[in-house]
Amino acid sequence: MSQPVRFALLGTGRIGQVHAASIHRSEDAVLTVAADAVAAGAERTAARYGGRATTDPFAAIAADDVDAVVIASPTPTHVELLTAALDAGKAVLCEKPIDLDITRVDAVRDRARTAPRPVVLGFNRRFDPHFAELRRRVAAGEVGRLEHLAITSRDPEPPPAEYVAVSGGIFRDMTIHDFDTARWFVPDVVSVTAVGLRQFSDGIAAAGDFDAAVVTLVGAGGESVTITNSRHSACGYDQRVEAFGPGGLLEVGNVTPTLVRASTATSSATGEPYRRFFLERYRDAYELELAAFIATVRGEDTSSNPSPGFEDGRAALLLADAAELSAREGRTVPVDLT
Repeated sequence: MSQPVRFALLGTGRIGQVHAASIHRSEDAVLTVAADAVAAGAERTAARYGGRATTDPFAAIAADDVDAVVIASPTPTHVELLTAALDAGKAVLCEKPIDLDITRVDAVRDRARTAPRPVVLGFNRRFDPHFAELRRRVAAGEVGRLEHLAITSRDPEPPPAEYVAVSGGIFRDMTIHDFDTARWFVPDVVSVTAVGLRQFSDGIAAAGDFDAAVVTLVGAGGESVTITNSRHSACGYDQRVEAFGPGGLLEVGNVTPTLVRASTATSSATGEPYRRFFLERYRDAYELELAAFIATVRGEDTSSNPSPGFEDGRAALLLADAAELSAREGRTVPVDLT
């Protein structure tokens, strides 16, 4: 039996806790060290999930008892920590985005592409069982040649104002997941047309950002992708994907706690509300993402559903930049993802 992969977790905030829990639940992983600039956060995480705590992420990366690093720290730290992990010869799972500035991403691109150890991006939706099954059936030709992909992604409520101010905007923060999902189905996107909307949040508008967006992508083969985003949704975390072609339609609807539906004299086919928290909706996806990363670290064959890599993270950011430009200038923006 293979030894567990020994992890350093960099960043113990909300997404760091998600990864810490996934590592703790896996028989193939162990948390060796939790690092956070806030000592109390690192200490709480280590006490709950094992390992030791530190405020020095570079020491955590360099530690001899660390095989792989999860970068779950604030976005401005990603490139520096990724570079340190590459220098140390460690495998890396980095949360999105790699950075908000494509020039900083490109500065480390060659190093990441030629690294002897895996570098993967945290686009967990590729590992959601429902979306993965949809993608498998599309790839198998069930709808024929894909003509249109529709992605709906709405959050239950907007993030705090202080987060919005440093998030990089809706396209780099929220839609970037949908851009990666789009490229999972249509890898070669050639143009982006985006409309940014200010429909309900004065606070988001004051930060110069949009609270909703509609994006159209066009693929090199003429495929179209539409993405619908909103920072609020009264019915919960709204996550749907639809694939259309000459052979028919495949769709994944929202996940609810049960499939029970009730019909009465006053209502028809009512069910429980959608999940309201991303971890509830994507818990399985995060665990499967970690399992795939561990398999990659061990050199196992993951060709049936490979983890998204550095180039996927770069491409998603390029699409986000193009969407931002399109929304600001009111025009279609051609893109070259090479």
